Amino acid sequence: MLPTVVIVGRPNVGKSTLFNAILGDRRSIVGDEPGITRDRIYGEATHRGKRFGLIDTGGIVPNDDQFIPSQILRQARFALEDCSHILFVIDGRSEITGSDRNLIQLLRPLNKPISLVVNKIDAPVRENLVHEFYSLGLSDIFPVSAEHRLGLQDLLDHVTKTFPAADAAMQAAKEEEEAKQRRIKVAIIGRPNVGKSTMLNALVGAERAIVSPIAGTTRDAVDETVIEGNTTYRFVDTAGIRRKGKTTEMTEKLSVVMARRHIRMANVVLLIIDAMDGVVAADATIAGYAHEEGRCVILVVNKWDAAEAAGKSKRAFTEAIRDELKFLEYAPVIFASALNKEGIRKIFATVRRAFDSASKRITTGQLNRFAEALKFEGEVKIYYITQASIRPPTFVVFTDQAEKLHFSAERFLMNKLREYFGFDATPIVIKAKRR
Repeated sequence: MLPTVVIVGRPNVGKSTLFNAILGDRRSIVGDEPGITRDRIYGEATHRGKRFGLIDTGGIVPNDDQFIPSQILRQARFALEDCSHILFVIDGRSEITGSDRNLIQLLRPLNKPISLVVNKIDAPVRENLVHEFYSLGLSDIFPVSAEHRLGLQDLLDHVTKTFPAADAAMQAAKEEEEAKQRRIKVAIIGRPNVGKSTMLNALVGAERAIVSPIAGTTRDAVDETVIEGNTTYRFVDTAGIRRKGKTTEMTEKLSVVMARRHIRMANVVLLIIDAMDGVVAADATIAGYAHEEGRCVILVVNKWDAAEAAGKSKRAFTEAIRDELKFLEYAPVIFASALNKEGIRKIFATVRRAFDSASKRITTGQLNRFAEALKFEGEVKIYYITQASIRPPTFVVFTDQAEKLHFSAERFLMNKLREYFGFDATPIVIKAKRR
């Protein structure tokens, strides 16, 4: 197990900026609005050859009984239980608040090493303000500017001084072991409030993301890894995607940008559809993002227990899906209930099947035999076919014409490739070239 460092503090003190600065990557959404981060966000960092886990938490407001703040505190407690070091971040440009003092009282009983990070100290004149923060009773105080990456070296030297240095032989063995693993990145996407966070919690078997009836609860992309046999699944819960016209707040716009980025980076996409609402236009738009990126798509109809109780039938619902999402005829449909953990095992099996299908390579010899056996009716003559790449499977078709294949011919060829070679749950790309 890697040693873990947890970043905590009240809202809007710069925790996510510090998290991104230490990682050297923009993982957490950063903005002027307080309370953007809600769930805990994981990352892995290295400092002077020492690897450690890093966790960004939501802004904590002790004694706030409202649902979201209380859930943020709950998620932070999960992170604090097993951590090696706590970075308590405070705004160096403002006075110490009652929330800061209350938060220190919550952290002391944990008996963990705590470093006070006085953030936003971006000029020498501001360093004179740091001595005021000794009144909080912490001896390890570090003035930093996370935005300008000032003071981070001293802070990380202190934090990692007791962490073990990475053993070269152990690291090589670990990398060799990881190379044998089949690694699948799965993005959970959909409209707001269709049950994406509940689905993430059901898939990983833990309360990993905050779940609430309030649309737009998830903002950052929340990820968790599950290892089964020789397969490592990395599930990413993304923010609900709405139409551009309905997305007004900057935070929500950033959340949607991050969600679309994670679609691009995923191997497999789980599109969550609300069984009670049926398939709506927004589902088709979101599905289009995944299809255009060439991702494997699995359609997961969530809340099916409630829909079944309301008298809905699987056959009629499947027909409605096929009708509305004609371009996703290759995507399997799974009926599930994240709340009751129904259909979860089937999702794992289908994800594996989809990933293996998208990763399949067909030899040119097999494709030429396929082309010879193909009863291709039309004006175009196909000489031979070769596979150019995988994920998505991409085929170059050499014909007697310079033009692109007609849509109907392309569709016929895709369907035959699926039928002949067993491509399941993945789009196929056809590129025509004149011989």
